[in-house]
Amino acid sequence: QVQLVESGGGLVQAGGSLRLSCAASGRTFSSYAMGWFRQAPGKEREFVAAISWSGGNTYYADSVKGRFTISRDNAKNTVYLQMNSLKPEDTTVYYCAARSPYCSGYGCYVNGYEYDYWGQGTQITVSS
Repeated sequence: QVQLVESGGGLVQAGGSLRLSCAASGRTFSSYAMGWFRQAPGKEREFVAAISWSGGNTYYADSVKGRFTISRDNAKNTVYLQMNSLKPEDTTVYYCAARSPYCSGYGCYVNGYEYDYWGQGTQITVSS
């Protein structure tokens, strides 16, 4: 069992930056690949970014590539999402999630149903 708690959300102006953190507790954090997803009310969950258990591989949705950076610190049991050049369309709730490390390639990281544990979410609001 892994418990995930996101933090760092808030209100920011367009063009600004935020850094989300996701702290994990429970079983060994480094045993899991991690992902960030987002979901607006009434819309489907959307993949944002993912990182392999070692941090050696990262994956991004086209909509955030070049603006967002995912990273992890296994010593601190934390995964981060640095969000730069934020746009109003980035406004929504962001969730971190953990999955088995046995995943190779973008296709398996992007599927939210492959993740076993989810945080409660943190709201990001980008004003224009």
